[in-house]
Amino acid sequence: MLAARRAAILPFMPNTPRYLVPFHPKRVPHHFADVLVIGGGLAGLRAAIAVDPGLSVLVVTKHDLQQSNSSWAQGGIAGVLDPEDRFENHIADTLRAGGSLCDRGVVDMVVHEAPIRIQELIDWGTNFDQIAGNLALGREGGHSHDRIVHALGDATGQEVMRAVIARAAQSGNIETWQNTFTLDLLTDDGACRGALVWNPHHGKTLVWAKQTILCTGGCGQLYRETTNPDVATGDGHALAYRAGAELRDMEFMQFHPTVLYIAGSSRHLLTEAMRGAGGHLVDRTGHRFMPDFDERAELAPRDVVSQAIVTQMERSRHPNVYLSMRHLDAGWVRQRFPGIAALCAKFDLDIATDPIPVRPGAHYMLGGLSIDLEGRTTLANLWAAGEVTSSGLHGANRLASNSLLEGLVYGARAGEGASAAAAGISDDYRGLPLENPRIEEPGEALDLSDIRNSLKSLMWRSVGIRRDGPALAEALENVDFWCSYVLPRQFTAPDGWELENMLVVARLMISAALERTESRGVHLRQDFPKLDEAHWCRHIAFRRAQKAGSG
Repeated sequence: MLAARRAAILPFMPNTPRYLVPFHPKRVPHHFADVLVIGGGLAGLRAAIAVDPGLSVLVVTKHDLQQSNSSWAQGGIAGVLDPEDRFENHIADTLRAGGSLCDRGVVDMVVHEAPIRIQELIDWGTNFDQIAGNLALGREGGHSHDRIVHALGDATGQEVMRAVIARAAQSGNIETWQNTFTLDLLTDDGACRGALVWNPHHGKTLVWAKQTILCTGGCGQLYRETTNPDVATGDGHALAYRAGAELRDMEFMQFHPTVLYIAGSSRHLLTEAMRGAGGHLVDRTGHRFMPDFDERAELAPRDVVSQAIVTQMERSRHPNVYLSMRHLDAGWVRQRFPGIAALCAKFDLDIATDPIPVRPGAHYMLGGLSIDLEGRTTLANLWAAGEVTSSGLHGANRLASNSLLEGLVYGARAGEGASAAAAGISDDYRGLPLENPRIEEPGEALDLSDIRNSLKSLMWRSVGIRRDGPALAEALENVDFWCSYVLPRQFTAPDGWELENMLVVARLMISAALERTESRGVHLRQDFPKLDEAHWCRHIAFRRAQKAGSG
């Protein structure tokens, strides 16, 4: 049963315009599409493919199609494919990880569609790993059975996206604008009418669409330590909030337990499949510590493992722990995880024989737009799928390898729903006289990199794996101060727009974390360490208070 909702209408921040940049309909080019898809990851492309071939689809993506969180996914896609497994097992594992904030109806629907969507990928040419002609099924934390399909050993996202990009390219009705930044959704009379986009070659464009699907991914770049690519700055969360759509569960950021931790290098995810294959977590003395915290040891859910690692780091007074595969067959380990083996080799580390330094990092945003079973948001004509949403599948802690699955299932559903809705709207669809005036810019220049780095450090320190009221209150005070002089500005390039989006999302996350005075899933309040089902078996939802006359 869906937990009750606790709605909170936040006042619009003082002096903050509805839109990020100035525009006037007589001075900006116009483009028309039946369906606009914002985001070119797995959810976005699956949505585009689902649209009726007789309708025009425009896919707008911030970078190129290979730079999404989907492409970076290592582990795989969960689905009941083994005769020894059952749908009820996958459902139970998902509910056990996410707790009572999961929507049982959503979990049931997604789990039952999983084999269909995985077979669809195979039909489109995805080369999943096999053993003796059968799909090789792995196991990851929180799963009771082997049910994870993977590809290229540890590069599932890369292979899946290759196949899906090729499938989308075969569709004559899908046009793609890469390296195009979506600034804001266009709204009128309480409905989404398209979006304002920008790219460095053509500047701003008003894209008018009968239906819009938001698939912009997550916001891991709000944190100093993260597995997410540079593009994951929460743009979709922020522009949806500015447009008046409801967001919920913004306190729930999942931290991946095992991120390669080498000073001076980029942070790289070490897939949970390494622990599923038998890898051990050990501290600086070689002690395998996970059995001290949970009977499932390294295969406990991610929140349990991340919190245990932080505790063990404190006990050992060491900046990381280690992932050890040395007790397993060396040749098999290198063959099973070729991408990670090559990465670690750059630092003279052999994953089969050397302990690999790891610590947690921000990984997956569980909160986002409230959607129904078909992907509809609370804003008319706007649909959403993937990490930008709060669908009810993950609850307070996502089960490993359910994320690509969610993108596939909801991408297909949102695409089909938006397609049917767009087909019912006549082709005399026209643009609207929406505009946003230019404001006088302050004379003082801002060091955007300094503010961004300060925000990322603050979020890691105060809104990370462990939280408490005083630290959250101080974080909110700092973010409100930065918002007061950053958000009213009209920047002219993505570094400014990203910072504004990151500040908006950070403020929502901190506000939700302050309000939820309990510990649940990935949200650990040290000052309220217990689960409180009586008071907090409910969602916290936010919707921007509308200014009079705003679009």
